[in-house]
Parts: sequence; structure tokens; C-alpha cells
Amino acid sequence: MSNEYGADQIQILEGLEAVRKRPGMYIGTTSSRGLHHLVYEIVDNSVDEALAGYCDTIQVTINEDNSITVIDNGRGIPVGINKKAGLPAVEVVFTILHAGGKFGGGGYKVSGGLHGVGASVVNALSDWLEVEIYQDSKIHKQRYERGHVCYPLKVIGECPAEQTGTKVTFKPDATIFQETTVYEFDVLKQRLREMAFLTKGLKIILTDLRLEEDQEKPKVREFHYEGGIKEFVTYLNRSKTAIYEDVMYFEGSKNNVYVEVAMQHNDSYTESAYSFVNNINTPEGGTHLIGFRNALTKTFNDYARSNKLLKDNEPNLSGEDIREGLTAIVSVKIEDPQFEGQTKQKLGTAEARGAVDGIVSEQLTYFLEQNPTVAKLICEKSILAQRARDAARKARDLTRRKTALEGMALPGKLADCSDKDPKNCEIYIVEGDSAGGSAKTARSRATQAILPLRGKILNVEKARLDKIYANAEIKAMITAFGTGIQDDFDISKLRYHKIILMTDADVDGAHIATLLLTFIYRFMPELIKQGYVYLAQPPLYKLEKNKKVWYAYSDEELNKILMEVGRDQNNKIQRYKGLGEMDPEQLWETTMDPERRILLRVTMNEEAESEVDLTFTTLMGDKVEPRREFIEENAKFVKNLDI
Repeated sequence: MSNEYGADQIQILEGLEAVRKRPGMYIGTTSSRGLHHLVYEIVDNSVDEALAGYCDTIQVTINEDNSITVIDNGRGIPVGINKKAGLPAVEVVFTILHAGGKFGGGGYKVSGGLHGVGASVVNALSDWLEVEIYQDSKIHKQRYERGHVCYPLKVIGECPAEQTGTKVTFKPDATIFQETTVYEFDVLKQRLREMAFLTKGLKIILTDLRLEEDQEKPKVREFHYEGGIKEFVTYLNRSKTAIYEDVMYFEGSKNNVYVEVAMQHNDSYTESAYSFVNNINTPEGGTHLIGFRNALTKTFNDYARSNKLLKDNEPNLSGEDIREGLTAIVSVKIEDPQFEGQTKQKLGTAEARGAVDGIVSEQLTYFLEQNPTVAKLICEKSILAQRARDAARKARDLTRRKTALEGMALPGKLADCSDKDPKNCEIYIVEGDSAGGSAKTARSRATQAILPLRGKILNVEKARLDKIYANAEIKAMITAFGTGIQDDFDISKLRYHKIILMTDADVDGAHIATLLLTFIYRFMPELIKQGYVYLAQPPLYKLEKNKKVWYAYSDEELNKILMEVGRDQNNKIQRYKGLGEMDPEQLWETTMDPERRILLRVTMNEEAESEVDLTFTTLMGDKVEPRREFIEENAKFVKNLDI
């Protein structure tokens, strides 16, 4: 492995000016997500050193003032003069856009990050940034403010000869990140854990120095996985029951693509496959995922045929059948990855498909021959899935035929709106017939549709597709939304641009909302990704005094109102136990009137998609222990809880 990483490996492509004017172009958004992205960009640079074999520990610290410090024990950013710029290489990296060791100058074979713009973009969007480099027994330092150099790179001290690495501390600029400059420990924890899983043997330590009132010591989490993505699969399956003991692991190189795959089936009915390129998540998949799925389908069908698990007159297993209950990580490292589309979320590199297909086919074939018991278990589960899918297909075809005959027959209990432009229309999914009746009376008939549900819908985490198609409440939602589900899903057929889940403000209501969200997430995830799903926020209290009425949506809000109006004897406070206790007028003015209501949009952090998946499995799966741990860990975030 070449150790060539000097000042001239840093190449310059263009200047830095535009970043502060249009930050969204460089980090996607200046919301909380963009704020956290700054950390990932600096950490990505350290991970690149680990991928190149020069770094094994990265420390990330949230300081008391919400600044961030990232320290690695890599080689340290070069401090020599870059001939082209006539400046120290480290200054070039932090002040010139598209400068770095990632542009074919021999600095890195593979790298993640925002294609080499990371360090300079973070610098441009920070109030201040300081970099220290430990190299050749010296400590070098430079400071920048809003991207501008404060003083030339200077030596500020000495360090042991064996100490090398880079320390970066930055404070995000509040004039750029106006929504928030407060870092969330749990958001960083999820992404850093993922990075550690994807880089076998790398240790990442996250420390939070911001102490809460009842906290004596800083929060510290250490992530270190010698098993790499094998341990990632075990972690993702911890709320499920694996159907065989060992996680399968395949690795190899082909056509300059390094491939790692880990996979294990569990007894659930949903596939959870995550793909990565140079440690960066590709939520839309791409050529590497296609190669993996091709290899899986071909290899399992060949095995099932040659071992007479499939009869001659039976059709081949589909990829979906084989992937039922599969948790998989597909990770590739490529020198110059090509992405499709603006968002860079889908890999387009053609060589990746063949490389993954070839390596998985060869090594999976060998594994199945060596482990006939495991092979038989997977094939039997796939054959059951095939039969359930057949039954579901027949139910779906029957629904389609009925629909064609009846001219798009909508569910009988749906009170539809008269406006036919989806942009103007919204549908309330309402818990219970009583609240449904109030909502139908209260609504604005032109733009608001009401679909009442009876009781709790089916938990889709524990049901196959045929059971889901047979469930009356789920069928009513599928028909009302108009998009179809899974392979039939078509966002252009969505009949309402707001899908509003309206449930009671108690534990049962929260459970029903979670069941509904689980169904939408598993079968129509684009509805969440594109921002069409909302949670209604009904009030908890109604306060009357001197013929005036106030509504409070939390205990804090009630106390605030009481402080303003006084805690007199003639205060009449009603605690709403459910939506059914409100008359239509109250329901309209508190929860349905677009001028006054509060809606929470359901969003999804695609950068930590595996954690979103794990959360649904933990809450709705069979295992009790992970669910209890999750509730204990998150109970502090619940403001109002009725038990």
C-alpha cells in the first residue's frame, strides 16, 4: 500500500464563494439535517484515512457551546506547500472548494463524503473552525472565521514522533442554520454507529459534554465492531427471531470493485436490505443492489431445483419470495463511483452489478452446499411466501376486476370530498365510529374526506401479504388513497395530498397511530418520504371561564393559560379522554380547521434508514425485551401519557 500523501496530492478545482450564498446546494438543507451533515463530512475524511489503513480511532465530541471536535489518529492533512496554489495544503483543503485528496491525485483509492467538498463547505458554513495537525513531532494550527483565514498556518508546539492525526473543531454559523444550532446526541449516535459497522475494526467514540441538571458525567458511546457488517446484521435483527444461527458473509474483489455482503433471514415477512458505496448510504439502491438480488434469485432457484425442493411443475421462486424476512447489508468500495440523478442516492456504476452478482453467486452456492439444513429452511420459507403471494395476487386481481366493473368503487364508509384536485384534498383516518361521525359533520365537505376505522388495524409486522389484502380496514385505506401498494404503487394516482391520522391523545390512540404508520412505512414508504403523511394534534384540555374558552394541547400549555387567566374556583377544566368526547364544532375548531389546527408532518431520516426500520420492528415485533428497553430509553420524551 503506497504511503504517498503529500502536499501535491491535493488538487484544486474551483473557488469557495458560492457556499454561504447557496448552502442548500452543498449540504441539501440548512435544517437540523444539514446541521448534522457538517459532522458527517468531517468524520468522513477521518473514515477515508481508516479505509486507506492509516487510522483506527476517531473521537467525536459535542462541546458545551454546541461546537464539535473531531480527532483522528490518521496521517494528518499534509502541511507542505501545494505548488499550484502556493499555500499550505491544509489551507487549500479548508478554503478552496473541490480541493482534496479525492480527485485522482493518488491521495485515496476510495473515499466517501460530498465528493471532496466536505472540509471547505463545513468551514464556509461555520462561525469559526480550527484545525490542528500532528505530524513530524510538531503540532500545526490554523483558524478560520466564516471561511476566511485568521492567520497563516503555524507551529504551536511539539508532540511525540509517533503521534499523527488531525483535530478539527468548528461551531456552525447561526445566521446560516437559523432553525437550530443544537446538536442531537441520538442523531449523531445512529450515524456514527453505522459508520463503525461499515468500517471493520474502526473505533468511534462519541462524547457529549453538555450536562443536563440531573447528570453528573458526560454521555459517552463507543462503537467498535471487529465483525463489521456481520455485526450490523445481528444488530438489525435483534428485535426479530433469526431462522438460522450464523450470519452469512461474502467478500471479494472483481473489476476493481471490493464487495462485502452480510445476510440473515428472520421469521418476519418484510425485507430489510441496505446498500452502501464507500460507506455512504444509497437509499435508492442501484447496480450493486441489482447484482445482489440477481445472485440471490438465481442461486436459490438453482439449489431448490437440483435438490427437488421445487417440483418440476412448480414455477420458480420470485426474488420477493426469497427475500421475505431477509436482513442484508450490501457494501461496495469503488475508486470512482458514478451516481444517477441529482440526489446521488442511486449507484450507476455498471461494474458493480457484475462484481456483486459474481461474488455472491459463487460464495452463496458454496455456502448452501455446505449448509443443507440452512438452505432447506430458507427454501421452505420462500415456498410458503410464494403461496401467500399467489393468494394475495388473486385477492388483488379480484379487487381490480371489481374496481373496473364498479368504476373505481370507493369504500362504503368513506365520506369523500367533492373537490377532485389532489392538491386541495385531504383525508382524515379517524379512530372509531363515534369520532368518525363527529368528523363527518364537522368537516369542510369540499376538501376534507373522512375514513373511520373500527378498532386497531392489523399489525403488518406480523402478517403475510395474503392476510393484509384480506383485512377490511387496510383494504379501505388502499382503495381510498388510490396509489396501490408495493410493486403496484404509483404516487401519481394519490387522491389526497394530506393523509392525516387522527387518533385519541392516549396510549391506545398512540398505538393505533403506530400501527397505521407501520402499514404506510412498509407498503407505501414514498407517502412518508414525499411528505404526504401527518398526525393530527387534538387538544388534551378545554378550559372555560366567564363564557370564554381556551384549548390546551399539553400540561405545560394548560399551566401557562392558568397563569394568565388565574386559578379561580369558577374555572371549568375538561380533560378529553378521546375524540368522541368532542362535539363536531369543538372538533372542527381544535383539530380540523386549517386556520387553527396543529398538524405534525411525519418525516423520515433517510441517512439512518436502518434505524427507522429497527424502530418499527422493535415497537411492533414479537420480542418483548427490546421493546421494553426502547420504551425505557425514550419515555423521557413523552410529555403526556395516560395509562
